[in-house]
Amino acid sequence: MEQIKKYNILKIDGGNKNIVEDIVVLEYPFTIFVDGKEVITLLCSPRSLKYLAVGFLYSEGFIEGYSAIEDVQIDEIKGRAYIRLNAKGIFNKKLQEKRTIASSGAKGTMFYDMLDSLKSKKVKEPLNIPVYEIKKLMETFNKNSELFYKTGGVHACAICNNNNIIYFEEDIGRHNALDKVLGRALAEDMDLKDKIVLLSGRVSSEMLVKAVKREIKVVVSRSAPTSLAVHMARELNIALIGFVRGEKMNIYSSFSSLKF
Repeated sequence: MEQIKKYNILKIDGGNKNIVEDIVVLEYPFTIFVDGKEVITLLCSPRSLKYLAVGFLYSEGFIEGYSAIEDVQIDEIKGRAYIRLNAKGIFNKKLQEKRTIASSGAKGTMFYDMLDSLKSKKVKEPLNIPVYEIKKLMETFNKNSELFYKTGGVHACAICNNNNIIYFEEDIGRHNALDKVLGRALAEDMDLKDKIVLLSGRVSSEMLVKAVKREIKVVVSRSAPTSLAVHMARELNIALIGFVRGEKMNIYSSFSSLKF
């Protein structure tokens, strides 16, 4: 499915006015159904929809692994994912818990409870990646962003090792792009303990949690982190690196895990 749409627009450049064809990124409503129940509608880019659905369910704690899924069917025309799980009762219970939490409003307490629950994933053996490798990976990452260069309207995310990008995805949403690469890694049973996540956009605490759940030790972005993301990264000894642009970068946590 096409990820772009073309429109004739009026372009103004100084004193010049011209009708030109412009490329705009496609915003696609995508509804996930699990065991016949509607879970959520994501506004996304219509690519890698299976991995987006799987990654979302895992990141949000609805499933604990790909083996929990019995079947996945994608209807691109209607914009729907139909997923069947092996254990129906467990999903229904988790769905009810999520809806209860969402309406409670106790976000501060929830954050610190969540942080405590993730302490078991605290990094004990850092990757010790050289700084020059991070620069090279980000250069390659930026060059892969074809849809961004066409439209300027998407975020990108990649999973890589010290030398190469393994999975790369783009989407109108930061969370969607990350869920897509995590979903693919889950579906292909890839161990992410020695992998790195590259992001184009802001690193929020929610984004970091998604990485922590898969035991990723290094999160890199060409943009900024939030204060809660920095706090969490320091608590869990995750290397959080932002503003990676050319020869510059900001290292917010786990300084000793990098080689200079």
